Amino acid sequence: MSELTRPARLAPGARVAVVAPSGPVPEERLQAGLDVLRGWDLDPVVAPHVLDRHQVFDYLAGTDTDRAADLQAAWCDPSVDAVLCARGGYGAQRMTDLLDWEAMRAAGPKVLVGFSDITALHEAFATRLGLVTLHGPMAAGIDFLKNTRAQEHLKATLFAPETVRVIASGGSTPMVPGRARGVTLGGCLALLAAELGTPHARPSARGGLLCLEDVGEETYRLDRYLTQLLRAGLLDGVGGVLLGSWHECEPYERLRPMLADRLGGLGVPVVEDFGFGHGEGALTVPFGVMAELDAEAGTLTLDGPALR
Repeated sequence: MSELTRPARLAPGARVAVVAPSGPVPEERLQAGLDVLRGWDLDPVVAPHVLDRHQVFDYLAGTDTDRAADLQAAWCDPSVDAVLCARGGYGAQRMTDLLDWEAMRAAGPKVLVGFSDITALHEAFATRLGLVTLHGPMAAGIDFLKNTRAQEHLKATLFAPETVRVIASGGSTPMVPGRARGVTLGGCLALLAAELGTPHARPSARGGLLCLEDVGEETYRLDRYLTQLLRAGLLDGVGGVLLGSWHECEPYERLRPMLADRLGGLGVPVVEDFGFGHGEGALTVPFGVMAELDAEAGTLTLDGPALR
């Protein structure tokens, strides 16, 4: 697995587009998020269909065609320096195949930020565009609006990425001790399992440091997702595993034995409670960069800044 192309960092006055590739966005949360971005001296612009709601499937922010058009237009706009997803939910997979990847590649690299359902886009941007992306808080997300750590870590990654080359949650513990080097990738476990066999999914995490988290899932379903990744060979040759939050899943003392059972036999370092994902104060983790995991120290040290 090779390191991917790093987009440019942001500077004061940079224009950032907010899009909604997945679920519907509450207007009051969007406006609050825009205020935060303006407070960072950014110039946020809202894509035309961000506040839409699909007339039949109310779990979608408008039609697949409109959501894809918003993302593509923002990405191909030369005045836009970064594209921030408003929220997750569900729907990114429905619109990914509608994007004109050749046009987006021609537009050149820029920053993409999101997590949860946006895992499908992290995979697609890696395989189709070869770009580093940021697994981080979203513009209308509650954590982004309410949590200082989540805000400040994302802000530092965007504006001064050399200051956050060492990522440490401060409370992580080693499930399997050791050190490993590799290229970061991953996201929401359910989405990674759902992506298997699709045109934009990587067939293997060999040589990678795989980041996994999820929300609102029962333990047997998480077991199913991990077992699917194992049976599909995705974890063959993986260098190490970082486990983030399991917000609104079963109590961790019930979840942990299953994670240890499915991942402990890989023979690679595994660190738990690393502080990214749906939990409070989520850290921003760049995907597509070379890094070293120290499971005992609870650190992920990037070879270089996430953004150039």
